[in-house]
Amino acid sequence: MAKALMFMGTGSDVGKSLLVAGLCRALNNCGLRVAPFKPQNMSNNAAVTADGGEIGRAQALQARAARRNPITAMNPVLLKPEGETGSQVVVRGQRRASMSARDYWRNRGTLMPEVLAAFRELAADADIVLVEGAGSASEVNLRHNDLANFGFAQAAAVPVVLVGDINRGGVIASLVGTFAVIEPADAALIRATMVNKFQGDPSLFADGLRAIEQHTAVPCFGPIPWFADAAKLPAEDVLALESYTKGSTGSFTIAVPRLPRISNFDDLDPLRAEPGVRLVLVEPGQSLPRDADLVILPGSKSTRSDLAALRDNGWDIDIQAHHRAGGKVLGLCGGYQMLGKSIADPHGIEGKGGESEGLGLLNVNSLLTRNKLLRTETATHLASGQPISGYHMHMGETEGPDRSRPFAMVENTPEGAISPDGRVMGTYLHGLFAADGFRRAMLGNAAALDFAYESSVEQTLDALAAHLETHLDLSALLALADPVNP
Repeated sequence: MAKALMFMGTGSDVGKSLLVAGLCRALNNCGLRVAPFKPQNMSNNAAVTADGGEIGRAQALQARAARRNPITAMNPVLLKPEGETGSQVVVRGQRRASMSARDYWRNRGTLMPEVLAAFRELAADADIVLVEGAGSASEVNLRHNDLANFGFAQAAAVPVVLVGDINRGGVIASLVGTFAVIEPADAALIRATMVNKFQGDPSLFADGLRAIEQHTAVPCFGPIPWFADAAKLPAEDVLALESYTKGSTGSFTIAVPRLPRISNFDDLDPLRAEPGVRLVLVEPGQSLPRDADLVILPGSKSTRSDLAALRDNGWDIDIQAHHRAGGKVLGLCGGYQMLGKSIADPHGIEGKGGESEGLGLLNVNSLLTRNKLLRTETATHLASGQPISGYHMHMGETEGPDRSRPFAMVENTPEGAISPDGRVMGTYLHGLFAADGFRRAMLGNAAALDFAYESSVEQTLDALAAHLETHLDLSALLALADPVNP
């Protein structure tokens, strides 16, 4: 019978996703069949699954760490923010509706049966299910109809480890305070606490561990030292963008405007990791660097509103100037649509319906449709002949004369578009830069011939597993897990 253990946090970005990924790899190395699970996630970084849906990027990475294919059961409810107060609601990998935050909060309890069914589906093919909570476990204002944290834990009778981040300060108060504000029945599910992201001499925190155990009456694991190589793994939370390109150096400069609703920004991870690349994430109010060799317009969850924001920041002028000076521009998914002549959303799929004038660098027009294409792809980049393994995840169709010069071929089907001068390119393919040969073709002499991105991710997952094995008692942690109720 499978067992389960849930990891909740005292707040966002305490390291829950990374901990679960590392434990997936460590426990799999011990011979266990491990399945990651997150009942409800909120992210615009998503991955296409083996069963033809989409889940949060973190759960796809955790599945990879567990050496199994990602499936929609691993993240049955995914919220993809579309505006300031609303999200696209994805259930079992498929778009079900767009809702305001208030409407979703009012109705989310109806999704609990589907969440529990997905959890039990995973448990039927695993020795242990590692469950990740969302945000803060102490958000008592959101406890009613909760799917993400204690609402799920109570419904599925799953014990909890509460994780705190010592790097941001106040970890003792965060852990102890969580027990103070949540309901006693929820606190009773917490079997242990954990201190994460420690830097310095761990012996200096011995009294802190004792204080936490004294006030919570449960064991405290850790402190787990800071894992410096975490930046080498795909990030999911938009909070990661705050330091996304710090320390990025190289002779080849790539500029990426930080759009308000940027999505699937993990497309950029292989470029950020490439030793010869200087990746610049341009913040609002800043100009695109004049020395950029390539400008990339990333994916967007709200393409027309992000296009308006691009213009408000003057980036459209910067991009036009970059192109006139001989620079190259690549648009990915929503960025591809922005490069065209127009984007029409007659059904109001991404907000208020209407049509927007594009940047006009590609002679194509895009129409947003209700049907969402979710599919992994094997393609060939036509200019270089290099293979690409990527995926489609979009709700639009793009047509026009520049489609006669496709960016790639997916089997025998042309994909994307290229301008007559060859310096403006658009594609719906995500994940393309993970292909080493294609990435080297795009970067030329700036690419490191000995850098293999996918191998780097595997090595980092192995290193993360070894890190946790060194600083955690895995046997004691496993002993906290309970059998899954049938």
